[in-house]
Amino acid sequence: MTENDVADDDVAGLQRRLAEFAAARDWQPYHTPKNLAAALSVEASELLEIFQWLTPEQAERVMDAPGSAHRVADEVADVLAYLLQFCTVLGVDPLAALAAKIDRNEVRFPVRRRGGEGAGEGDGGGEGEVRP
Repeated sequence: MTENDVADDDVAGLQRRLAEFAAARDWQPYHTPKNLAAALSVEASELLEIFQWLTPEQAERVMDAPGSAHRVADEVADVLAYLLQFCTVLGVDPLAALAAKIDRNEVRFPVRRRGGEGAGEGDGGGEGEVRP
């Protein structure tokens, strides 16, 4: 465990650490919203690539093998790092944004049971839409 583990275990601490890392390398000129959004997309695609040709059963077991588990964890870290840097640059609080989105989705997608129980007006669904 390093000294950073305790101080940087929250979102704000990780954002500070990422900003310090970038500043020490003079990377700030490259950390524009467009560049960070592009990097985020690339890293998310690299995460997807791990699962590209796996069956659903293989995908569920991907964390069982140390090699693939390490790859998944690294790509998750890359996605999160770019997302946090993006949020820092634009002044978005990622946890507040997520909480607000969940609140909106609870209204937009009310609880429905299989077989239509609980379905009704205001469910946010449209003709032909499929949602998990």
